[in-house]
Amino acid sequence: MREDMDATPPSTPSRGGSPRRFAGALLGLLHGHVALFGEELKEQQSHTLRLLVLTSLSLVFGLLLVIGLSAALLISFWDSHRLTVIILLCAAYTLGLLICLLRLLTHLRNAPPPFSASLEELARDREQLLP
Repeated sequence: MREDMDATPPSTPSRGGSPRRFAGALLGLLHGHVALFGEELKEQQSHTLRLLVLTSLSLVFGLLLVIGLSAALLISFWDSHRLTVIILLCAAYTLGLLICLLRLLTHLRNAPPPFSASLEELARDREQLLP
């Protein structure tokens, strides 16, 4: 009788390993995506800061050039055609402004979405996990 009490009933195969493996794989995928997202965020931040600095410097030097050239033109034609030169300079500045604004809008509309590599990786993982 003692043997009957000590004997444990035969256990069914444990399914504890499968959920653990699934959780580990899921955690590994999540870790990879978070790392990729962090790297892309650093790249975007660096790229944006570089563009901001270069754009600001270009704007400052461009404005200095425009002021200098405008003053030179105005001084050279002050006695004969000052009003014509002022009107032509304003027309040229307006045309330049419109061209730049149109190009800016085009770039904003056609810009690739940020974190495209992360999104592509998530789509590949979804394809692999779903039947």
